[in-house]
Amino acid sequence: MTNDTAPQKSVGERLIIALPYLWLVAFFLVPFVIVGKISLSQTVIAQPPYTPVLDLSAGLGGLIDFFGALSADTYATLAGDDLYLFSYLKSLQVAGLSTAILLAIGLPIAHAMARAPARLQPFLVVAVMLPFWTSFLIRIYAWMTILQRDGLLNQVLQGLGLVDEPASWLSTDTAVLIGIVYSYLPFMVLPLYASLHKLDESLLEAAADLGCPRWKAFWLVTVPLIAPGIGAGCLLCLIPIIGEFVIPDLLGGSDTMMIGQTLWTEFFANKDWPVASAIAVVLLMLLVVPIAAWEALQSRQIREGR
Repeated sequence: MTNDTAPQKSVGERLIIALPYLWLVAFFLVPFVIVGKISLSQTVIAQPPYTPVLDLSAGLGGLIDFFGALSADTYATLAGDDLYLFSYLKSLQVAGLSTAILLAIGLPIAHAMARAPARLQPFLVVAVMLPFWTSFLIRIYAWMTILQRDGLLNQVLQGLGLVDEPASWLSTDTAVLIGIVYSYLPFMVLPLYASLHKLDESLLEAAADLGCPRWKAFWLVTVPLIAPGIGAGCLLCLIPIIGEFVIPDLLGGSDTMMIGQTLWTEFFANKDWPVASAIAVVLLMLLVVPIAAWEALQSRQIREGR
């Protein structure tokens, strides 16, 4: 007679399984609860600069008074001020356009890397990651120098005869897009390269044998097979770009006020912690949407056996 009872997990195994969840609780759930609580508070000139403050020594009555003092006024402020709506829409616009440009540039680069001789591919991967060896802030400051009226870009354009006088690049949407595309390109290329590297070449050969042109085989065979890499690359770029602060602050102007800059202004300049926390909560909700959509798509494809 066999014993079908599953073996009990040891304490060490349970601890290893629990560690990721403990990490999420400690560094995601708890900070989110704190930020959510502050977003339901009211601004005061005090320390801390919001009220109510939870006092556990007050007992049950203090706890009831604490929850009774919370309100959603800060969210009403966000909904009633066009500045915040503009910042959110601007962030979505810049992030969406930047991600599309990154995909258009990153896909040919990743394809060329995957089709390069095997001995060269490790060097190409290192070349893509090479910018990470320099400080992010220094690289953005370098672009400020390049995009100045007397900077390298205008010198090259004038030398080629493409412009008659120096163009104004700094403090524009174009400068922000250039900085974002340059900074986030490795995050797009590497997932695409990983998917293309695992692609079975015999499938493309079979499509060619059946008379399928290369461009059509690319759209009908290659793109569907590397869809996970495309999705991963787009999410890796889209999500952090929406909350980007440094690049639009250094390269953009007043017309490029993204939500990260608005959050910084409310928190550090205006000292309005409740409004800043409400901005962060709404931003997180916006970021959850593409993640949830991607997870749902992946789950459906797994159920369908793709």
